[in-house]
Amino acid sequence: MVAIAEVGKRRLTMQTVEIGSETRAIRSLDWDRDRFDIEFGLQNGTTYNSFLIQGEQTALIDTSHEKFRQLYLDMLLGLIDPAQLDYLIISHTEPDHSGLVKDVLALAPDVTVIGSKVAIQFLENWVHQPFKQRMVKNGDRLDLGNGHVLEFVIAPNLHWPDTIFTYDAKTQILYTCDAFGMHYCDDHTFDEDLDLIAEDFRYYYDCLMGPNARSVLSALKRMNELPEITTIATGHGPLLHHNVTELVDNYRQWSQEQAKAETTVAVFYVSDYGFSDPLSQAIAHGITKTGIAVEMMDLKSADPQEVKDLVSIASGLVVGTPPMTGPDAATAQTALSTILAAAKAKQAFGVFESGGGDSESVYPLMGKFRDLGLNPAFPPILVKEIPKEAVYKLCEEAGIDLGQWLSRERSVKQIKALDKDLEKALGRLSSGLYIITAQQGNISSAMVASWVSQASFKPLGVTVAVARDRAIESLLHAGSSFVLHVLEEGNYQALMKHFIQRFPPGADRFQGIRTYPATNGCPILADALAYMECEVSSRTECGDHWLIYSTVKVGRVSKPDALTAVHHRKVGNYY
Repeated sequence: MVAIAEVGKRRLTMQTVEIGSETRAIRSLDWDRDRFDIEFGLQNGTTYNSFLIQGEQTALIDTSHEKFRQLYLDMLLGLIDPAQLDYLIISHTEPDHSGLVKDVLALAPDVTVIGSKVAIQFLENWVHQPFKQRMVKNGDRLDLGNGHVLEFVIAPNLHWPDTIFTYDAKTQILYTCDAFGMHYCDDHTFDEDLDLIAEDFRYYYDCLMGPNARSVLSALKRMNELPEITTIATGHGPLLHHNVTELVDNYRQWSQEQAKAETTVAVFYVSDYGFSDPLSQAIAHGITKTGIAVEMMDLKSADPQEVKDLVSIASGLVVGTPPMTGPDAATAQTALSTILAAAKAKQAFGVFESGGGDSESVYPLMGKFRDLGLNPAFPPILVKEIPKEAVYKLCEEAGIDLGQWLSRERSVKQIKALDKDLEKALGRLSSGLYIITAQQGNISSAMVASWVSQASFKPLGVTVAVARDRAIESLLHAGSSFVLHVLEEGNYQALMKHFIQRFPPGADRFQGIRTYPATNGCPILADALAYMECEVSSRTECGDHWLIYSTVKVGRVSKPDALTAVHHRKVGNYY
């Protein structure tokens, strides 16, 4: 059974469907959401998934985003009498999953709330009213009757510190909240078509789970101790049923690759304080794009010894300013003092404002790190108002700068490691000189490219190879638009010089350059020989690059008799 409700012009709908014996999914479908958390480039909306298990006792797993308040509560009341609700299981307390906890408590005041110790502590500070509660540890069980024996798996940092998984022995369903999810909105409840969701699945992992790769591996190890898992009920996107083995193996492979990185950056943030969590995610995502591993830690729940151990192995530190007052201030300030005490000279560092009302100033904190002999990797990031997409993009670029700074020696070693005859042979592969420009909303970017080729006649298509750590990469996902410019032989030096330079995080790439808008909204370079307006169709992973296949929509040549600038390299292991 599927139930649908709509709200005015906003495409918010509800879906409820049976996914197992006495088990239903309650899915809140947000069709038009095109940004999420750290301004991920969503093209397919998102969903917020909640679940109802009705054995001899009844349990609700997670709620929904507050924007679905009336729709969700109407749906829930149509399924059960709130007085019949015995347990409310909180997978984690991020508002997109727990935004309606207060409403459920109002309808079911006798319900017992189940969560990790950190989750229960957060809820106590949030709801400001007494409630029945049970803190669970790894391996704890809850028998709902009729064979529904729930086992809890502690999975911290996926992606908040309070996350738990819940396994139902009867249905063999594992409820994982953010882990294994994706921001993809579709009427299909399950993952029938893997090709449709593969890129969104990987992108979600890269943004949210990749910076916590070691935590992912720990969770996978605990999952291995469970009986057979036939379905993974995620908090976002379709539920995994048809491709469970393959997609879990992807998580394992990607996380092992991240965990093998020789260099680690510790990113410290304060969950649910200001904008610390999404800002830290944006920085961490930028770092991981360079092949550097990231360990994220919440200052408000951090154990001092764990903080000390993490700082001791890290080559770089990133810290979001913690609160000076409030229930979590003492713990966060203690953790910050531990970071400063354990920091070592010559570590790279970066600091950002969390955007809370009473956070520590970013400048004294930056001065403390400088006094200890640490090297600033990017300018302090200031947040004076609700962050818009430009701020999140700045954070990602700051993370890229930090990662590239720490990986510079590795890059030199890789260049020297290639056989000289082979590198000379590769260098004989000639190519043109091109510039790519892209814009999404208020965000624009550009890069010099040489690995460009026509790829198809029907439809007209081209491929462009883009390094993983390019700032423009996050603007080039399926459905995105860009402009490909061809440079002119003998008249390309000015554009090359401008766009090949290193730009500070958040800098305007087009300052001083003559441009006009394309029909797809991206900048056209007035001094280019030719341009083509392109739309990304797909991306293929190619080692340290993405191979981006795009269809060509519009094109024009400014000088029909001019020649394309050609790029000749002497060696083939760097540009």
